[in-house]
Amino acid sequence: MRNLSVAPFRRQDGKQSIKMKAIKYLLITSLCLLPSVTSGRCFPPSIRHDAIMKTIRINDRSQTLSLLVDYSQGCKITALHIKDKNTLSESGVYTGFRTKGGTFRSDRSPNEIKAEESDNKIVISNISYGDDAMSVSEAWIFELIGNSIAWSIRREYNNAAKLEEMAFPQWNFADLSVWKGGIIDNGGMVWCKYLENTNDTYGIHTGGVTFWNPASGNALRITTQQDEDRQIASKFSHSEQGEFTFTQFMTGTELEPRYNLSRFVHGKPDVFAPFDIQKETVTIRLEIEYIDYTAGYSRGKLPGIDAEAVRELMNTTGRYGVVDNGIVGANGWTTNWKCLHEPFFAQIGMALNDDNYTRNMSSILDRERDYAITGDGRVLSRWHDVDNDQIPGTFNYKTGYYEAVWGYTMDSQTGYVINTAEQFDLCGDINWLNAHKVSCEKALDRVIGRDSNHNGIFEMMNNNIREQKASDWLDIVWAGFENAFVNAQMYEALKLWADCEATLGDTGKSAYYAAVASRLKENFNKSVHEGGFWYPEKKQYIYWRDDDGSIHGDNLVTPVNFAVIAFGLCDDRERTKIILDEIERRTAAENLFHWPLCFDSYKREEVHINNWPFPKYENGDIFPTWGYLGIRAYAGYDKKLALKYICNLLNQYNKDGLSSQRYSRETQEGLGNDILAGICTTVTALYRDIYGIRPKWNRMGIEPDMLKTLIGTAFTYTLRNVDYKLRLNVNDYEMQTDHFTVKSKEAFGATFSDNEFTFYPRNKEEVIIKLTGNREVPVKMVLNNYSENDISWSITSAGQYGFTVKGLDPAKAYKLTVNGRPVNMERGKDGKISFSHHCIKPATFRLTSFIN
Repeated sequence: MRNLSVAPFRRQDGKQSIKMKAIKYLLITSLCLLPSVTSGRCFPPSIRHDAIMKTIRINDRSQTLSLLVDYSQGCKITALHIKDKNTLSESGVYTGFRTKGGTFRSDRSPNEIKAEESDNKIVISNISYGDDAMSVSEAWIFELIGNSIAWSIRREYNNAAKLEEMAFPQWNFADLSVWKGGIIDNGGMVWCKYLENTNDTYGIHTGGVTFWNPASGNALRITTQQDEDRQIASKFSHSEQGEFTFTQFMTGTELEPRYNLSRFVHGKPDVFAPFDIQKETVTIRLEIEYIDYTAGYSRGKLPGIDAEAVRELMNTTGRYGVVDNGIVGANGWTTNWKCLHEPFFAQIGMALNDDNYTRNMSSILDRERDYAITGDGRVLSRWHDVDNDQIPGTFNYKTGYYEAVWGYTMDSQTGYVINTAEQFDLCGDINWLNAHKVSCEKALDRVIGRDSNHNGIFEMMNNNIREQKASDWLDIVWAGFENAFVNAQMYEALKLWADCEATLGDTGKSAYYAAVASRLKENFNKSVHEGGFWYPEKKQYIYWRDDDGSIHGDNLVTPVNFAVIAFGLCDDRERTKIILDEIERRTAAENLFHWPLCFDSYKREEVHINNWPFPKYENGDIFPTWGYLGIRAYAGYDKKLALKYICNLLNQYNKDGLSSQRYSRETQEGLGNDILAGICTTVTALYRDIYGIRPKWNRMGIEPDMLKTLIGTAFTYTLRNVDYKLRLNVNDYEMQTDHFTVKSKEAFGATFSDNEFTFYPRNKEEVIIKLTGNREVPVKMVLNNYSENDISWSITSAGQYGFTVKGLDPAKAYKLTVNGRPVNMERGKDGKISFSHHCIKPATFRLTSFIN
C-alpha cells in the first residue's frame, strides 16, 4: 500500500487559501476512490477513509447516495451527493447549540478529532465545542445497514443549562429549489415554496422526513430514533443565506412553541421556546436513505387520469392540513388553524394511504375528545395559535380550542362523529372506537336535543338572520334555526354511528340512532310548505328556515344540494336529475372549472358585508373544498360528469398547485392566502366513489363504479400493513395479496387472518363466506353470481378447503352443488352451513335456496 502524505497549504493566519482549498478538494475527490491508507488493508467500497486529509466518503450500497465527512477543522458533512449531484450548501450538515452566551457548532471544534474504523463502520470522536458555562463532547458513528447509511450522534453535556436552540443535527441544503418539499412522518408535509421569505420557519414535534424532487425523481429519506424518555422535534426554515434548512432537536420534555401556539412563524428562525437540558449523555440515531420517488410514491396505472398530478396534489395540498402531531385539519400550517367543523379528514387519509397520517388522525380525534368536547357534548369549532377569532372567553390558551366569533357552528358535532366513524374503518382498532363511544353519543345527543317543535329536524343555536350569526362552515352566511346543510351532515353522522354501535355490540343504541336518521330523512324531504326543505317551485333544496318560518338560501346552494344527494337523504331520482342537470347546465354556461358555493345571490340581509356584492367569497365564489360531495352525487347519476370535474381539478393543480383558499367566480384565479387542504377532496372522491376504495375495520373493501375510459386501472393499496393489488375495469374487479386472489363483477370485501380467508359479497356483513386450508398456497376465488337465492363461486387453486357460509336465512332450505353435483353439508340453527372439499382442479360451488 502506498503511503500518500499531503501537507495542507495554509496562510499565515492559519486558514487555507481559496486556491489551496480547491487543491485539497481535488485531492479528496481522488483519494476517496482509493482504499484506506491507515490500516494497510482494503475497505469495502462503501466506506473510504483518508486519515491524512481527514475525510470520509460513505456510499450506500447502490452507489446512489454519498456522504463526504470532513473532520480536519471541526466536523461536518460537507457534501451529500445524490446521483453525483451535491444537495448541500457550503454550510453542510453539523451539530450545535445556542445559549444566551453564544452559538457553538461541531464544525468549529478546536480539538484534535479522532476516527476509528472497522468493517462497514467508522467512529469519529472527541468532537467538542462550547464555552466555560456549557460544552458538549460528541461521537459520530456511521455504519451501513441494508441500503441506508446509519448515523448515530452520541452527545455528552458537561452541565445542566437552558438552551435557546439546538442542531442535532442541522441539514443545510443549497436552496429552496433542491427539493419541492418534504413528506413528514406524521402524515404532513413541508412545501418549500411556502417558506417564501427569509427566516420563515415551520416547527413540528417529530423528526422523520422524505424530501423529494419530482423533476429528477430523487428523494432523500431521513428517519429518526431516540431513547424512550426523549422527545423529538424539527424545524424547516429559509435561512439568511437562502438555504433550505432542516434542524432536528432531541430533548427530555416536549418543546413548547416560542410564540403563542404557533408552529409556523414569519421572519423568525426560532420557532421553539428555550428548553432545559441536563448533565447527561444522550444518543440520536438517524438513517439516511435514497428513495426512488417515482417508484416509491407511484399511484400505479391510472388510465384517463393524470397520475402524476394525483400524486403531487395528495403529497402537497392533501397533506398540508397536518399542522403537527395531534393537529390534523384543512386550513394548514402556514396560518396555524384548524376547523373542527369539517367531516373529510379521515377521507383524505383514505386517499393518501399513508399509515403515518392514519396514526396521527387517530391521535387528533383522541385529543379532541379529551380537550375540545365540553361536558354536555358541545364540540368546540376551531383550533388556532392565537385568540383573535374567539367568542370572548372561549379560547383555551393551553390547548388552542375555542368557539369562533362568527357563531356556534353545529357541524363541528357532526364532523367529529363522521371523522371518527370513517377513521375506524382505516385503523381497524375496535378498542379505539370504544374509547370514543361516549363522546360520539354526547355529540349526537347534543344535536338531537335541539328539536323544540318536535318535527325531527334539528335546530341551531342561532334563530334568525337578525342575530347575524353563522351555524356552519359558511361562517359569514347567517344560516340558522333549521339548517339543511347541518341536518344533511347529521343524517350521515347518524347512519355511520349506528353502524359503529352495532359493531360495538350495542344493538339498542344502533337501532335508536338509525330510527332518528329515518325520521330526519322523512321530514327533511317534505316541501317547504310542509316544514321540510324541498322547494317545489324552484326545484331545489333550500339552505335554512328561520324560527319565524321564513325560508332562506333558495339561490341553488351547491354544498347543500350535493350533500342531500351524496349522503342519501334524497333518493328521489327525479329530484336528483333536476338538481344535477341544472347545476351542470349553469356551470357549463359559465365555463367554470369547478362548482361555486351558490349560483345566485343571497339577499343582502342574509350575509356579512364581506360577502357583498355578488359574486364574492361565500356568496358565489368557487370553493373546491366541498368537491367530494359533488363527485359523490354525480357518480351515482352521471359518472362522466364526475370524471370531468376530477380532471378539471387536476388540470388546475398543474397550473397553480391549488395553493389558494378559493377561486374567483369572475376570473377563476386563485384568491385568499388561507390555503385549504380540503381543496383536494375532489380527488379523494375519485378513490372512494369511482375506484370504490371502501376499507372496513375488519377487511379491505372495494365498491368500484368504473368508466370505460378508466379500463386497465391498477394500483396497490396498503391497509393495516397488508398490500392489496387492485385491478379495476368495468364490472370486472380483482384484489390480490400474498394469501389470496379474488375476482368479481361486483363490489366485495376480503381479508386473510389466522389461516382463514373471509369473503364479503357486496362488501357487506350479511352473507359471509369463509375458507380454511393450506396457508402456503394462496386461495384463488372467482365470484360468479350473488343474489338472494343463488350464490355461486369458483375456486381455481388446489388444496383441501373447509367452507363456512354465514348469514343465510334460517327459514330457507339450501342446496349445494360442486361442479353441478349435489354435495352434503352441515346446517346450523342460525342458518350457517359448513362443508369441505378437496380442490384438485377448478371447482364451481353453487348454493341455491328454496322455501321448505
